[in-house]
Amino acid sequence: MIRVLVVDDDFMVARLHSTLVSRVPGFEVAGVVHSGTEALALVRELSPDLVLLDLYLPDVSGLEVLRGLRGDGAPGGGPDVLVVTAARDAASVRAARHGGAVQYIVKPFEGRLLAERLERYAHQRREFEALTAPGQEELDRVFSPGGTGVPGPAAAPEARQPQPTRQGRQEPRAPVGALATDRPAPLPKGLTEQTAALVRAVLDDSSALTGVSASECAGRSGLSRVSARRYLEHFVAAGTARVTLRYGTTGRPERRYHRVP
Repeated sequence: MIRVLVVDDDFMVARLHSTLVSRVPGFEVAGVVHSGTEALALVRELSPDLVLLDLYLPDVSGLEVLRGLRGDGAPGGGPDVLVVTAARDAASVRAARHGGAVQYIVKPFEGRLLAERLERYAHQRREFEALTAPGQEELDRVFSPGGTGVPGPAAAPEARQPQPTRQGRQEPRAPVGALATDRPAPLPKGLTEQTAALVRAVLDDSSALTGVSASECAGRSGLSRVSARRYLEHFVAAGTARVTLRYGTTGRPERRYHRVP
């Protein structure tokens, strides 16, 4: 298994990224932290294989964390780093590449993009591990654009108006790691895009046959049952989920929510 440390200052985003990672075969979440200092400490403690690193952190820049991971104190030369950030300026991209990041994903992005990048990383990791006395053709393949050691193209962000955040940075309005359709229905008042993406991840991860109840969704997402149901009902109204009724011996039937393929 490839063990992943998720680093993001936003607790909800970190939870969503953890859910996305855990859904990719061959990957498991080794830990989750929300600051650069915690990231460096936990890397030394857990020795993960890969770090999902945000560049906007509350204490130090993610680029400083990247440099720290490449320092003498990092076990085994340090883990690989996949940058997941809203930073899209050329200086940040160049610094990440110079620091050895294997991929660079720009927020907001769809969940399947992260899954694809992780699968690519796993494939390239296996290629490197299989090398013994490689010829030039093999070296050209693994060091070519998109190969391990050279970040592939970042996700092409859609044109959106940025909004200032509490730290004065500019970030997109759209959800991070959204799993909804390309043109999701507008959210009703009181619902947030990031929480919608979290509930969507639970719904998409449920069995197509049995679906998920509001209580089960609440348990998996950390939300209240009432909140989980509001989001699930929104997906039903938007046509991206459907409802079936499970009848018991007493009481009202249980509403089961199913993803729409």
